[in-house]
Amino acid sequence: MILDIEDYFSKGCGRCNRFAMPDCSTRLWTVGLQELRRICLEVGLTETLKWGHPCYRHREKNIVIFGALRKDFRISFFHASLLKDEHGLLEKSGPNTPRPDMIRFLENAQVTAMEVVIKSYLEEAMRYAEAGIQPVKTEVGPIVLPEELMEAMKCDAELADAFYRLTPGRQRSYVINLNSAKNSGTRVSRINKFLDKILAGKGATER
Repeated sequence: MILDIEDYFSKGCGRCNRFAMPDCSTRLWTVGLQELRRICLEVGLTETLKWGHPCYRHREKNIVIFGALRKDFRISFFHASLLKDEHGLLEKSGPNTPRPDMIRFLENAQVTAMEVVIKSYLEEAMRYAEAGIQPVKTEVGPIVLPEELMEAMKCDAELADAFYRLTPGRQRSYVINLNSAKNSGTRVSRINKFLDKILAGKGATER
């Protein structure tokens, strides 16, 4: 994965073999992603890099993260369940995502056309961060997912869909393994090692 956020907008996230290639998903949506970046910075969000994707924070809380696929690009909210979604823009990242959590764009020009509304959603999320308001933790059945796993799935729709298609037992195997780690960095490292297994429909202990 990339370490310099500027690389994301010019080359891609570095998570696949299309990095810096003309058909990289990020490069297909450069104009729209740059407009989203401008909007996030204009409302006062702090720009960081997380999971190889631009992540925007406020008061040390994650607010949104960018994602790009072949057919669309999106801005995903970390605490989308708090948003009123008065314009009905939020969609689920995948068919098995627990709740709507992102705004999807099918054309680069949509971002500028929706700028006022996008800013209103961002500012609403920022107010919740300032007030210290947290949503009820997302659960899959009785399983509470680690924050690092939720963040990884927000910027990887394929990973999210694959995880939610796992049996409850297999999902639990990853949660137990990740929660046994003492710090966030270790959990992130383990998720990276588990990616192929999750996509293959296997549990954490399966070969």
